[in-house]
Amino acid sequence: MPTPFNQSVIDEFRAGGGKVGGPFEGGDLLLLTTTGAKSGKQHTTPLGYVRDGGLLLIVGSDLGGPRHPDWYHNVLAHPTVSVELGTETFEAVAVPAEGERRDRLFGRVVAADPGYGAYQARTSRILPVVVLERPAHEADIPEEATDFADKMIQVHLWLRGQLRHVRDETDAYFAALAGHRGPGAPPSPGLGLQIRQHCLAFCDALEFHHTGEDAHLFPTMAGYHPELRETFDRLAEEHRKVARIQGGLAGLLADVGGADPVRFRAELARMSQELTSHLDYEEESLLPILAGLPWPPGPPA
Repeated sequence: MPTPFNQSVIDEFRAGGGKVGGPFEGGDLLLLTTTGAKSGKQHTTPLGYVRDGGLLLIVGSDLGGPRHPDWYHNVLAHPTVSVELGTETFEAVAVPAEGERRDRLFGRVVAADPGYGAYQARTSRILPVVVLERPAHEADIPEEATDFADKMIQVHLWLRGQLRHVRDETDAYFAALAGHRGPGAPPSPGLGLQIRQHCLAFCDALEFHHTGEDAHLFPTMAGYHPELRETFDRLAEEHRKVARIQGGLAGLLADVGGADPVRFRAELARMSQELTSHLDYEEESLLPILAGLPWPPGPPA
């Protein structure tokens, strides 16, 4: 739960279309809503931000305190966040920058707002710089959904695009390791946390999607379409299979820096193939029926 001061800032921000007074007047401020690492509850925090080209940067400064703020631990556990910026609200993936990239971005932050340099001077911990990323593939996803079929297509396009994003980052990561020449350990490509965050965001979204289907959508549809009972049973079994593959991939991600490239890529390719086949079958089986159900759903008849 926000502190009384933070809550007053949140209320003023939302009432004023992103404008606030007091110590934040004239500053760049956003609202970040994260999912609690332990509680699973939603938490909203007002944060200053810095734009660097097309990037949106926030810093885990905690005013130079000795520990990382709670919101930073939350995004490590659940990278998908909600961002309120002015009158706009959107979802993003929170990706902490690493190594040289973190240092370079922190330099940009300090150039824009020297106060962050003072916060860093107060503490021995390295202040994390977090990039709020809106995956490029989201631009290809229709914004409007008029029926359940449209909604399923929106979700499936996001999942397919996010999976491509993870594969591309993985290829870049291992290519940089393989391209190292000369003495000494290979330099870190700086993509370990980035791969981890995007993969976690993908897995969280997939689990939420499948849980909703298994608990609500499939049982309801089976009551109206008993002829599709075998289809729903097959889809539920595929959900369990994909969940097992996710678990194996999560184990590899726990130490992506030491992961075997061949094994990691093989697991990712296997999961991609299983998931793509599952989404194809789900669309083929259910879209004709879902097209007749309005979105958002109306009150029960």
